[in-house]
Amino acid sequence: MSEFSLRIDGMHCGSCIRRVSQALASTEGVEVKEVRLGTARLSTVQDPPPVDLAVAALAKVGFAAQLEQ
Repeated sequence: MSEFSLRIDGMHCGSCIRRVSQALASTEGVEVKEVRLGTARLSTVQDPPPVDLAVAALAKVGFAAQLEQ
């Protein structure tokens, strides 16, 4: 299993954390490890990690995200 983190713009409250967690949990191939304001830590068995799918899932619920280096 490999891990990756996303930087997420526009999160302000607990409701945002819940929406982000739900969107990421519904992304195929992604396991949510932790979601905090502005970041999410995820794991996957896929290589390469499905970063694009996770970013797209967040865009659908109104959050911009990018891979954290």
